[in-house]
Amino acid sequence: MDKTTQTLASYTAALKFSELPAGTIREIKRRLIDSIACGIGGYSSEPAAIAREIAAGSSGQPPARVLGSGALTSMEMAAFANTVMVRYLDCNDTYVSKGSGHPSDMIPACLAVADAQRSNGGDTLVAIAAAYEVFTALADVVALRDLGWDQGVFVVLGSAAGAAKLLRLTGEQTANALAIAVSSTIPTRQTRAGELSMWKGCATAAAARAGVFSALLAQKGITGPTAAFEGRHGIWEQVTGPFQLGRLGGEGASFGVERTNLKFFPAEYHSQAPLWIALDLRNKVRVEEIDAIDVQTYYTAWSEIGSEPEKWDPQTRETADHSLPYLLAVALTDGSIKADSFAEARIRDPALRQLMQRIRISENPEFTREFPSKLITQIEVTTRGGQRLVQMASYPKGHAKNPMSDADVESKFADLSKDLLVPARRDALLRALWDIDQSDDVGGMMELTRMVHP
Repeated sequence: MDKTTQTLASYTAALKFSELPAGTIREIKRRLIDSIACGIGGYSSEPAAIAREIAAGSSGQPPARVLGSGALTSMEMAAFANTVMVRYLDCNDTYVSKGSGHPSDMIPACLAVADAQRSNGGDTLVAIAAAYEVFTALADVVALRDLGWDQGVFVVLGSAAGAAKLLRLTGEQTANALAIAVSSTIPTRQTRAGELSMWKGCATAAAARAGVFSALLAQKGITGPTAAFEGRHGIWEQVTGPFQLGRLGGEGASFGVERTNLKFFPAEYHSQAPLWIALDLRNKVRVEEIDAIDVQTYYTAWSEIGSEPEKWDPQTRETADHSLPYLLAVALTDGSIKADSFAEARIRDPALRQLMQRIRISENPEFTREFPSKLITQIEVTTRGGQRLVQMASYPKGHAKNPMSDADVESKFADLSKDLLVPARRDALLRALWDIDQSDDVGGMMELTRMVHP
C-alpha cells in the first residue's frame, strides 16, 4: 500500500479508547447528541421517507436499525437512511479548514455497524474518533471544493475507517477498505452548485454507505488498489494533487473532533455569523425601514451562498438553506431561523422576495485572507431615512472558538425532537447518549430513538 493509505490505516487500527482524553470523549458525545437530534428532526422529510422505503427492501445478517422507526435493514442501508435524516435540516456539525464538510455525516455509518455488531459504547466512540481524524486530517490539506470535488471523498474514507474499527479489521484489511472506498467513490461538487436538489442532503449518505460496504468487502478478503492515493491514475494524479498528511490526534496532539463546529441554526454553516448579525440588527431597525443591505464576507461564503442567481430566487428547500439573501430576509422578518422557515409557502413569500432584492453580497479580500482562522462578515444596513448601521462578526455560536454549552446542545436536542418523541423517551435517550461510554451494547440507545407517541 502507498504511504498515505498505510498511514491512515495504521493509525485507525491502533487507536484505543483509553488514548482518548476526557475532553475529547465529551466532544464526541456532544456531536453524537447533536447528530441524533438532527436525525430525529429530519425524520419526517420526503428524502428520509424515500430512504427508509428503500432500506425496507434490504436485509442484513447481522441487521442494523433505522433511526426513528427501529426497522431492521443491512448495515449499508442503515448508514444511508440514517445519514439522509441527519443531513436533511442542514443543522449538523461542520469542519472548516483548507477543505470542509460535515464530519458527523459519518456518525450514522459508525452507529449502523456498532448496532449490528452489538458493540459497546467505548468501541463506538473510538470508531467515531477515528472517522473524524481521517476526515479532518484530509480536510486540513486538500481543498476539494476549489478542485470541483465534493466532501464525500472525506466522508467515504472516514466512514470506512470507523466501520473497519468496529469490525475489528487488521491494519492490512483497513488499508484495503480505505483503498476500495476512495477508488470507487469520487463525487463531483455539482451536487452543491446552482439550484439544489434533494441530492444535496443525500450525497454524503451515499458516501457513508459506500464506506461501510468497503469495510465489509475488506473483512471478507477483497483487496483494494495498492497505490490508491499516490499511484498512476490514483487520487493524487486525478483528483487532489500531492499532499502531506499532518499530525494525527493523540500523544499530545488535539483530535479533529475538537476543532469541528456545531450549528445553532438549520442553515449552511457560512450563514451562521451573518444570521447572528441580522438578528441583532433587527432589534435596531424595522424591516419596512430598510432601503439596502450590503454584505461583505470572505470568498468561500460569497461563492457558496451569495454569488449565484439561484440564491436570489430559491425554488427548493435545499437552495433556500444555502441562500444568504433568503436566510437574512427571514431572520430580519421573523426574528428566528427554524426548521419551518423553509416551508414552501415561506420560501415563495412575496414580502421576503422583495426584501431579498435589496440585499447585495460581495467578497472582501481582507476577510478572505483571514479565512479559515476567522470567518469575518460585515453587514451594513441603510434605512430609507439615510441612517447607516454597521456590524461585524467572526465566530458564530457553536464555532470551536465560541462553543455551544451543554445546555445549548440539550436545548437543540429537545427542540428538534419535541414533535416526535414523548418527553420520557426523549429524556431517556438523552441520558443514554451522555452515558454511552458505560453501555455494553449501543443497540439499547438506538432502540430509544424509536418514535413513541402519546
